[in-house]
Amino acid sequence: MQVEHDFRLPVGLLGDDGALHREGTMRMATAADEILPLQDPRVARNQAYLTVILLSRVIVRLDGVEPVTPRTIESLFAADLAYLQNLYNRINTVDDGEPEMVCPSCGEAVSPGHDRLGESVAIRSLS
Repeated sequence: MQVEHDFRLPVGLLGDDGALHREGTMRMATAADEILPLQDPRVARNQAYLTVILLSRVIVRLDGVEPVTPRTIESLFAADLAYLQNLYNRINTVDDGEPEMVCPSCGEAVSPGHDRLGESVAIRSLS
């Protein structure tokens, strides 16, 4: 099982020196990573902020940026935020082995479409 995943941001975080910081590492989320941010008053005021808190907890490295904080995530370009949300969902979703379904009309394979736990608040709020 791979716990940490390296990534390269599509755009990059613009540093104070004008350099773009693109290389980083994200780890798999723990239960605490998804539960504890719900107690944060910023999340209580704005559910979309959950994404910011979650990502700041699971991104363990972003080249040239230490530490990665909610303010770091706030400074990302929208394309990079979307990329990191997608990566978060990919590495924290377990393939349950559920077979694909096939549309009886056209024969196309379709996913059952189960929501990922936590996605309803953190990820959909920015969609």
